[in-house]
Amino acid sequence: MKNADIRNLSAGDLQNKLAELKAEYQKTKLAHRISPVENPIQIRDLRRTIARLETEVTAKQQ
Repeated sequence: MKNADIRNLSAGDLQNKLAELKAEYQKTKLAHRISPVENPIQIRDLRRTIARLETEVTAKQQ
């Protein structure tokens, strides 16, 4: 997700997307431990997107 897309989401949508991506991140990490995933860069991208979402959630709370 791009930062512009993240900024346009409402607080509720941010929470939903954040929960969804955290679950996907955990699932991908587990799959990577069992057998290497095709694209390990995907794990890094998920982690960074989660951080962007958490930053925007914090900003909207203030």
